[in-house]
Amino acid sequence: MSASQRPALVAARRVLAQKSAFMAAVFLLGMALIAFLAPWILPGDPLTQNLRHALEPPSAAFWFGADELGRDILTRVVYGARTSLVTALGAVAIAGLIGVPIGLVAGFYGGWRDAVLMRLVDVILALPGILFAMALIAVIGRSQMAALVAVGITGIPSFARITRAQVLSLRRRDFVIAVDAMGGSASHLMFRTILPNSWSPILVQIVILAAVAILLEAALAFLGVGIPPPTPSWGEMLRTGKSYLYEAPYYAILPGLVLTLTILALDTLGRTLATVLEDRQGSTGEPEPEGQRL
Repeated sequence: MSASQRPALVAARRVLAQKSAFMAAVFLLGMALIAFLAPWILPGDPLTQNLRHALEPPSAAFWFGADELGRDILTRVVYGARTSLVTALGAVAIAGLIGVPIGLVAGFYGGWRDAVLMRLVDVILALPGILFAMALIAVIGRSQMAALVAVGITGIPSFARITRAQVLSLRRRDFVIAVDAMGGSASHLMFRTILPNSWSPILVQIVILAAVAILLEAALAFLGVGIPPPTPSWGEMLRTGKSYLYEAPYYAILPGLVLTLTILALDTLGRTLATVLEDRQGSTGEPEPEGQRL
């Protein structure tokens, strides 16, 4: 096993050793598997309408009842998990692939590059995330891709600032100076020496942004500007279900419960991971350089 793999495995074991984090990981993994296997384990179609079963209460045929169009609520919640997970993964990918290089360049070179890049980041950061997402969706139209891009852009500043802070902390470390003295290029220093030793806070930010992305996607759908129906979405189900709170209170219970548990699970994982990594750095000082990447 390589030296670069050992810290990640040790951190993962310490995180999963915490009962709350283990339960959160099991819940998220189970939800992801159910969402992926939905076409094979769920007999119903989330888009099939049958007005004869409109707002039918929970029964053997509809475990969590049916919505106003006779669609199975349980099936739509499971398929809604696909929507939320895809949005979270896409948003994290966009924010990370753009934000991390910005932070690397700004922190490594400094000077006018740092000033220009971080002022652009500050502009995005100054805009309220949900308002920025609503404005962007109003321009490019409602779709899952639009929601994904909008949520991803709002996450760029956090990745950029965290990466820049790590680069500034590591830039003058002895092992970085040694690689520079041996003739390492700027790209080698950034991507092969500094970035591999900056993974800890970036990994925590990935988990945190995933939770924020799911919550923001649900909020956009709840406000009526997110992923358009009939695509299953937890936020859209909550928005529609609030109109039937007295007539069919079960309508909003399941999507609201699953959304809450998902956010809590991601938050628990993120907090535990941050605590574990802080304890590790507290006991060893700054992160030790990964020798095979120097």
